[in-house]
Amino acid sequence: MQIVQISDLHVGSQFIQEKFDVLVKEVNELNPDVIIITGDLTNEGLMKEYEECKSLLKKFNTRKIITISGNHDYRNTGYLLFKKFFPFETVNELSEDVVLVTVGTARPDRNEGEVGYRQNLWLERTMKKYKDKVKIVAMHHHLIAIPDTGSDQLTVVDAGDVLRTVLDSKVDVVLCGHKHRPWAWNFGALTVVNAGTATSERVRGFFENTYNILTIDKKKVRVDLKIVGGKRLPIEEIVNNYSQFGDE
Repeated sequence: MQIVQISDLHVGSQFIQEKFDVLVKEVNELNPDVIIITGDLTNEGLMKEYEECKSLLKKFNTRKIITISGNHDYRNTGYLLFKKFFPFETVNELSEDVVLVTVGTARPDRNEGEVGYRQNLWLERTMKKYKDKVKIVAMHHHLIAIPDTGSDQLTVVDAGDVLRTVLDSKVDVVLCGHKHRPWAWNFGALTVVNAGTATSERVRGFFENTYNILTIDKKKVRVDLKIVGGKRLPIEEIVNNYSQFGDE
């Protein structure tokens, strides 16, 4: 199974149409089983941005597109529009071996994320039902701080509770967006994967528009980073060979 993770499109004033056109071509050539978009589909949560984004996503050829709202989508009462334009299911059984669960972390007119006590309890109960599957949790806000993203005050505010839940319920991968900086934290049984921005001009740290490609084979998950219009590499490479921009 192949899953493409796209994040932080920011359709609106930050959106780069040329990058999106390349993105569509590349993703359609991959022909993934599923596309998961981990939030900030729009820049200001405006009706015209939602309408444009809805039209743009029709260009992808895939069996299923799963969307999650981000803090930008919730601006200007955009939270009232998101479910109308992008109805979604929280539990997605993608195959006999793979389940993907989405968690809402965006809150109206707040930049920081929160899972919340009730949703965290629900997540734990839900994930423990799928003992023998590859378990993926997707959310917008980052669960763990990421290098090259400045002073971090926007991590999920109840990250400790959520980390305990995903570890206790043996989640394999957590997918996050929000910070526009691709990265991965590996905790052995659990990998927390952060996507960069696919089509926004506001790139951070890596300074390229990127998306992630998950390949699941025999219940093992491999994550590759793909530069839009550029090379594909294991996401661990940017972690293991970390250097700040401009370093020799």
